[in-house]
Amino acid sequence: MAMVLQVSTFVQQYLYSRALSKQPKKQDAIKLGILSTAMIDPAAVIHPVETHTGAKITAVGSRDLSTAQKFSKKYSIEKAYGSYEELLADKEIDAVYISGPNAIHAEWAIKSMVAGKHVLIEKPVSANAEETRLIFECAKKHNKVAMEAFHWQFHPAAHVVQALISSGKYGKVISTYARMTTPTGSIPSSDIRWQFDLAGGSLMDMTYVVSATRYFLDAGESNEVITAKARPMKKDKRVDESIEATLNFASHGKTVIADVFTDMNLGNIGHIIPRLADAPSIKIELERAMIYYYNFMMPHLYHYIEVTEKTTGAKHSQKHYNFGPKWGTRSEPYWSTYRYQLEAFIDKLQGIEPVHWITPESSIAQMETIDAIYIKAGLPKRQGSLPVQELSALF
Repeated sequence: MAMVLQVSTFVQQYLYSRALSKQPKKQDAIKLGILSTAMIDPAAVIHPVETHTGAKITAVGSRDLSTAQKFSKKYSIEKAYGSYEELLADKEIDAVYISGPNAIHAEWAIKSMVAGKHVLIEKPVSANAEETRLIFECAKKHNKVAMEAFHWQFHPAAHVVQALISSGKYGKVISTYARMTTPTGSIPSSDIRWQFDLAGGSLMDMTYVVSATRYFLDAGESNEVITAKARPMKKDKRVDESIEATLNFASHGKTVIADVFTDMNLGNIGHIIPRLADAPSIKIELERAMIYYYNFMMPHLYHYIEVTEKTTGAKHSQKHYNFGPKWGTRSEPYWSTYRYQLEAFIDKLQGIEPVHWITPESSIAQMETIDAIYIKAGLPKRQGSLPVQELSALF
């Protein structure tokens, strides 16, 4: 289902950007470069930028010049570079979006900031917690903005759910269950998400389940990974096709038990029917109600928030594509999660306080939790393209 949602977002963003990208860019628009020609680029940054007058994409870099040139022609990007180094040497670029394999995120985020660029880093922010700390140490040293691209957190629907929880109306959170899957065969065997050396695995790709759990609990890293069980790939036992884990979090003075489940190769019903309705979702049990947020990852396509009151059994359902407690009138119903994220990122670069932000502390806690789950499941932590000592020496 995750792959279906991604493809649907590409289509949605393309259609709206074609209809709404006629406004001229501001003279002081932030100039963005893209490091890699990844499949996620159009939905995550190219089409969102087309409807933002304060940002424009001026360059794309690839390890192969012809690939960069084809990509730049397809998306009307002014400059194409045959290496990441050449793009970072472009003094006109203010910030870069890093969307390559997980294993190279830390290396190129640090090199980008050393070169004077701000960075928006695709999730997961790096291969492990040690690398993540170095990214934000470098950002602080070089006075650059660095943010992990957990786009879903910027959508009004997420803020509504958070407001329902924090209001106190339904009491404190007791437990959570976050789930994300994609049907068997939907991710090709050659995909980078299956490669250990590129920091692949279901928990790395579907890191959203940990992000959603922590966000709605307003929690840092887990206190304890109580249990964790992985179903490894047959051809590489270091890579998880699926992981299920039970964690202990501290949330507003209360201990909360949180279950997470990921599966990048979920078997069909009766070995025949794909589980297409299994969108990324989270159940949040509170003292007086159950909140179910369906499709928290891509709510701009479709979602619903269902509240079931425990005492009466009454159910209330709602949807929010704009407004919400944080964005208010500064929002549009056609904006995707990525477009909301871009709005916040550009605000930050322009000295405007963003309505929401993924803090360094949150990204570090996220990767500490993922590392701990892998260790508990008997799998190795992911490693980046450079040893930690070499990363540190870069800045």
